[in-house]
Amino acid sequence: MDKEGRFIEIRPITQGTTDLDIAFWQAQGPEAIFRAAWELVVTAHELKGGTADELRLQRTAFSIGEAPR
Repeated sequence: MDKEGRFIEIRPITQGTTDLDIAFWQAQGPEAIFRAAWELVVTAHELKGGTADELRLQRTAFSIGEAPR
């Protein structure tokens, strides 16, 4: 594990199979999978010069109704 408590395994691609990966992620559960996926999204965005704040959900509030007569 690294200093942040994450499990890290390094192996050559030619020797790797997906069996360990699938078992690992199934054992982690959906919250850990979502956190890891979001971390990848943030990292990719930062590598392109963006900031994490730009990835926040943008909300616009408005009302749709009949026009006054």
